[in-house]
Order: sequence, then structure tokens, then C-alpha cells
Amino acid sequence: MDLDPSTNEIITRCCLAVLLGGLLGLEREWMRKTAGLRTHMMVALGSAAFTLVGLEVYSRAQHTGVDPTRLVEGIITGIGFLGAGAIIQNRGSVEGLTTAASIWLVGAVGVASGGGHYVIASMAVGLGLVILFVIGRMERKLLLSSERAQDATPE
Repeated sequence: MDLDPSTNEIITRCCLAVLLGGLLGLEREWMRKTAGLRTHMMVALGSAAFTLVGLEVYSRAQHTGVDPTRLVEGIITGIGFLGAGAIIQNRGSVEGLTTAASIWLVGAVGVASGGGHYVIASMAVGLGLVILFVIGRMERKLLLSSERAQDATPE
């Protein structure tokens, strides 16, 4: 991990975070969820920026006992609270869990991007998109077939 990235590297890391966060946010936008494209992009960018600042602080204070992982812990906790705001309980059902999880994932993508771990960030988004699109479609089909089977069962 480069503790003192160049200006071009900082720009690359922030742009990658925005791009990857946007990919996950697009699916939430298409599904008309409350936290969509812009929210996911902002969370990814904020996480990348905090990570970059943490690296800068650490590189300047390496021999002072500063622990750079504490910043990442703070990001994870803060995003957890943000995601909790997306969860709604309504008449016995819970909504927003997938959106909350995608916000949490996009925070991790921002941290990975900010830290210069492009493969980790890209793989997380790739697998996240598979989960959101492919598994989501399978889940909906299973739910529909289950509801049809229930409706066809005589009472």
C-alpha cells in the first residue's frame, strides 16, 4: 500500500470509488430504492477520502503509535448507522435490508479504492452486482412460484 500517493493516484482512487459505487447504486436506482445512484457514489467517495486522509496522517506520524485501522473502524461504524436508516419495519415485514447491505458494501469499496486495492474493490463490486442482479432475479422467481403454489392450494 502506497502511504504517500501522488496527486494523480489520489484522483484515480477517488474516481474509481465514485465509478464503482455508482455501478452498485444504479441497481438500487433501477429498483427504485431510497438510497440510489448518488447516495452510493457519495458513500464510496467519502470512504475513499477518509482512507486517503488516514494514510496521509499515518505516513506523517508513523513513529508516534498512530493506528490507521481506527479510521477504517470509524468508517465501518458510521456506514452501519447510515444503512440502518434505510431499514424500515412495516406491518410485520422488514424492508431496506439489501439497500443497507449495499451501502455497507460500497463503503468497503471506497476504503479499498482509497487504499489503492483496485482488485479488491473491483471484485467486491462485481460480486455485489451478481448478487443484486442474478440472485435477486432468482429470488423473485422463487417468490412468484411459491405464491402461485400457495394460491393453487385448496383451503
